[in-house]
Amino acid sequence: MAEKIDHFRRRLVSATTLTVAAAQLGVIGARAQSGSQAPYRLPAVTPGTNTSFASLKQVNAGVLNVGYADIAPPNGTPVILLHGWPYDIHTYVDVAPLLAEGGYRVIVPYLRGYGTTRFLSDDTPRNGQQSAIAVDVIALMDALRIEKAVVAGCDWGARTANILAALWPERVKAMVSVSGYLIGSQELNRMPLPPKAELQWWYQYYFATERGQAGYEKYRSDFARLIWELASPKWNFDDATFNRSAAAFDNPDHVAITIHNYRWRLGLAEGEAKYDALERRLAAFPVIGVPTITLEGDANGAPHPDPAAYAKKFSATYEHRLISGGIGHNLPQEAPQAFAQAVVDIDRA
Repeated sequence: MAEKIDHFRRRLVSATTLTVAAAQLGVIGARAQSGSQAPYRLPAVTPGTNTSFASLKQVNAGVLNVGYADIAPPNGTPVILLHGWPYDIHTYVDVAPLLAEGGYRVIVPYLRGYGTTRFLSDDTPRNGQQSAIAVDVIALMDALRIEKAVVAGCDWGARTANILAALWPERVKAMVSVSGYLIGSQELNRMPLPPKAELQWWYQYYFATERGQAGYEKYRSDFARLIWELASPKWNFDDATFNRSAAAFDNPDHVAITIHNYRWRLGLAEGEAKYDALERRLAAFPVIGVPTITLEGDANGAPHPDPAAYAKKFSATYEHRLISGGIGHNLPQEAPQAFAQAVVDIDRA
């Protein structure tokens, strides 16, 4: 079993040492089927055109009071857009209006530990493990009476979307996932990687120390800016763009959730027992059986798997697109039209 996991992980991380050839909206290993609906092309948008959401709402969902944007008519097909670390809902500030123009109901929640999302009880563990975040989204869907939605995300948000599609396929109409298949397990993360691959996870090891936790608490904005620069080396974001997202890191639980997430991955922090059954299912790396488009930027500076390593993890309609033009890790904010078009295309496939 260890050999199989190690082999799978080595395939997943091989892109950290390989150069991916650039091709505008290139299709790699596509298994996309012809849909019955005519193609619908979204209008072009210049990244940074929008700077805010018109308004935010709050709703009690599970263990949280969730802050979220809810855009367009309530009878539109729901699309849930999930951000990652260290980003926030502004990842989708240009994507959401495009989808709303297409008639979608767009919901963009702050994850636990971000923005206006708060725990309902001081006694709830500040748990950042992967299944807990996915359960939060199911609770949000229940609270908003959404039976089924298109889910899309990047970074932590892509992993969360993967988990939703794998464990609750009846709730997921289709999925868009930046960097593909990102479901992990503590057992997998015990496997050492080649030194160059380990180097890219430097912050994970920093967070494993008390010095790292204190450093992130003190310098969280500077830390996040550094990650943005490393993960998207060709993205010339300005101070105003960064500061809009950095405000979300002032959440009182942000540091605790971030530190727990990375320590849990390495087996240095315990999860909650109520999620154990879900984690056992995820540790088997389940195949995802909902229609999916995966995306990758041609200038992603963050650790990410080779698309060839995960293509067979999707058993339904599937397509991979490489987005060129110096697009980094925060793909929806850097290339909003390409991301939004993928949502429309997979929904109509």
